[in-house]
Amino acid sequence: MSRHAGREPRRLTRWWRRRSLRARMTVIAATAIAVSVFVAFQVASELLAWELQDTAEDQLRADSRVLARNAERAGLEQVRLSPYPGSGQLVRVILPDGSIRTPAGQPALPPVSERAGRVAQGASAGLMESGDSEEDGYLVYTLRAGDGAVQVVRMADDEPINEFGFGMLLIGLLCVVGGALVGLTVARTGLAPIDRLTAAAVRVARTRDLDADIPDEGGGEIRRLIRSINDMLAALRDSRRAQRLLAEDAAHELKTPLTSLRLNVELLIRLDRRGTLDSALPAESRTRLLSDLGAQVDELSTLVAELTDLARGDVSDESTELLDFADVVGAAATRAGSRAPDVEVALDVTSVWVSGRPAALERAVLNLIDNAGKWSPADQPVQVRLRAEGASAVLEVDDAGPGIDAADVPRVFDRFYRADSARALPGSGLGLSIVQRVVDAHGGRAGIARSARGGALLRVVLPAAAPPAPAAPAARPTTGEDTAAR
Repeated sequence: MSRHAGREPRRLTRWWRRRSLRARMTVIAATAIAVSVFVAFQVASELLAWELQDTAEDQLRADSRVLARNAERAGLEQVRLSPYPGSGQLVRVILPDGSIRTPAGQPALPPVSERAGRVAQGASAGLMESGDSEEDGYLVYTLRAGDGAVQVVRMADDEPINEFGFGMLLIGLLCVVGGALVGLTVARTGLAPIDRLTAAAVRVARTRDLDADIPDEGGGEIRRLIRSINDMLAALRDSRRAQRLLAEDAAHELKTPLTSLRLNVELLIRLDRRGTLDSALPAESRTRLLSDLGAQVDELSTLVAELTDLARGDVSDESTELLDFADVVGAAATRAGSRAPDVEVALDVTSVWVSGRPAALERAVLNLIDNAGKWSPADQPVQVRLRAEGASAVLEVDDAGPGIDAADVPRVFDRFYRADSARALPGSGLGLSIVQRVVDAHGGRAGIARSARGGALLRVVLPAAAPPAPAAPAARPTTGEDTAAR
């Protein structure tokens, strides 16, 4: 039973959520008006009932005083009681012995109550009572007169309240219908910008035309919504443009090594088919050709790996953690040494904690060291320095190469950009672009300057983090425990 009762609210909630916003606003408007009319009807009915009762009680008191004066002048036994005309109020005289007199033809009244009897005996001057007979309710006012009392009775008349209720019901129905129409009109008018916005969004989705902004109209929330969607379209345009540029640049960069690789492989295949491989290519030339093939494969592998990193976005999906940047720099320097044994890396690092992604940061540092290693002379080491400056971790990679021309500095971190002097060197032009993306994703900044040794000084500044709290030392055993252990 309780499980079934729990399903009903969920069904109602699902049904409500499936309704359109226009239907919800119409239902809410009609319901609000219906509730308002019902509350107004209840309050007005109560006020009308109180007013009618007060009027009836005042009338009963006035009529009782008139009858009491007549009874005191003529006596309770001789006071004239006019025959009952068939409608109107009822009267009754209570004699000193407890008997009663009523007009001829008057309907029977409820028995005299005990409290009314005490009024007739002189316990109080007057008493207002209400009650229900077998058919209707009534009001009875008992007033002391002579040695007895007189009573005036008014049967409750619900006709005014019923007529009032019927009128309020008609008014309420009209108000509900009118409220539904008003709510539908307001919803239709208020949601017209939403309808136009929806149509524009459907048009963009159907035509794939991201260049058409949605017209800015309306005000308040509608304007903010339209501006948000236009901002989203602008971001999608930038993303699509970046994807197109990435695809075009990748195709351009892959073309050269693929062409060279294809030509060399075709040469080997052609000579092998002719059976002239050994005669046409001496061992020294064949070794040189195979070395070129290996270098081209390595270049393609590096380019594909960098394109994959770049296509992932700013950083990979690894989680952020608190780490010592000095450990990351040391790991990157070790990898750089294994990849290029002839490049010497001189480390001067201090412990600086940062919050970041270890693999992404290590890749960025490795790219910086690899870039410096391509330019640094064989007898000059690549200097890597890490220190804390205020609330920042500052990493500097310094080489003794020819440096970077001032015209190339603004584009050093652009992807696929390679200075004229670097075109003869291996590389794809993506390494520093990946560095820029990783640094941006960590809330830092990257820059370039001229080194004191004449080469390039690449600098990365990241927000530093508070080092982790040291672990609590283990509790030392007490003297007794120590003695027992020994």
